[in-house]
Amino acid sequence: MQTDTRHPEHESFLSLQSALSDLYARVSLGMQLGLERMRAACERHGHPEQVLRTVHVAGTNGKGSVCAMLESIARAHGLRTGLYTSPHLCRFAERIRIDGEPIDDARLARVLTRVLASETDLSFFEVATLAAFIAFREARVDLAVIEVGIGGRLDATNVLPLPAAAAITRVAMDHADRLGPTLAHIAREKAGIAKPGLDIVLGPMSDPIRTTVDEVARACGATTSRPGPAALPRAIGLAGLHQRHNARVAAELGARIGASRAAIDRGLALARWPARLERIGPYLIDAAHNPDGARALARYVRALSFPPEQVALLFGTLADKEWRPMLKALAPLAATRIYVAPEGSARSAVDPHEMRALCPGTVAANLDDALATASAFVGAGRGVHDAAPLPEGGNGLGGADTAGRGTATHRIVIVAGSIVLVGDVRGRLCNLPRDPPVAL
Repeated sequence: MQTDTRHPEHESFLSLQSALSDLYARVSLGMQLGLERMRAACERHGHPEQVLRTVHVAGTNGKGSVCAMLESIARAHGLRTGLYTSPHLCRFAERIRIDGEPIDDARLARVLTRVLASETDLSFFEVATLAAFIAFREARVDLAVIEVGIGGRLDATNVLPLPAAAAITRVAMDHADRLGPTLAHIAREKAGIAKPGLDIVLGPMSDPIRTTVDEVARACGATTSRPGPAALPRAIGLAGLHQRHNARVAAELGARIGASRAAIDRGLALARWPARLERIGPYLIDAAHNPDGARALARYVRALSFPPEQVALLFGTLADKEWRPMLKALAPLAATRIYVAPEGSARSAVDPHEMRALCPGTVAANLDDALATASAFVGAGRGVHDAAPLPEGGNGLGGADTAGRGTATHRIVIVAGSIVLVGDVRGRLCNLPRDPPVAL
């Protein structure tokens, strides 16, 4: 049967593909830090960022989870929500969500085309950010939850005026080439989201890092505070002890936007965030892509009490990441290790043979071969949904995760090291449509 190219959905698809092609042509510009271009572009589009009620969230690890939890809280409170995060796992539309769902093709094509046509000097990330602001304005969202891309001070999202609330989650080593060589340098960049009169909610951080953040905040006329005792979560939809800390930050932010205690509890319990200790059959996929994230993943897996003989690690990462401490944290968990280079990223990948030299394992020529080896490990000839599932771990508060201990009938495959790799694996396991990955 011949495709009816006049069908509105087909036309929207073609329009979106054209816009994405133009957008992806700007990947080569990289992540351009600085606010001048964004400010000028926002002015040309009627300052969409100024009409939004926003919450701004920075941090190295946990900021996406906090944003997802807060957006869930806001919907439980009855608000129409926008959520802007990066990067995407499978489809670009995941970055711009309205009422919990990725933006539809027609609306995304429209806003991207408008921005691309008028803003020829904006980078990939700047175009995406401005498109999100415009989409949220058009959708008349009650609250837009905005995740910082890199750093904070010079990140494109920092054109936002005074938000309703803000947070900085964990500060760890990542993007040192852009943000500075020490935790103090990185903390200063993240604290740059401070605005006069703003009190920033802080996640776990050492006293020296807290002091650094406080210095920057005070210089901007802002203050900082920890989540109050009322922010202690009752149940969390995301697994892992570290999510308890993220949930406290999200609960405090929820209170600051006026959410009721019932809405906060319901929102946290219903929160979902793909590829964060996500279980798909026997696969445990996690977006850990720096040493701090790898250590959190390792703590979670150790709590499940699987012996290394029942664990395989599928690992690959990009060359600008501190992959050696990541691998050293994860390799002891698994007697079987499969190394592969993430595919499709504009940034170079670490040669899997280098990883094998550090911790012995098998080098896969490509992701198909890597998944074939992983499939054979968990049960030759069985599909992902037929293999024995990873035991459920309770309510995500951390201690309950020890409920599903490893047994002789269970094997698991941990997938980590790069968001690009994790997104590709998730897409294949779940048979999802995919746009090219962009680690921006």
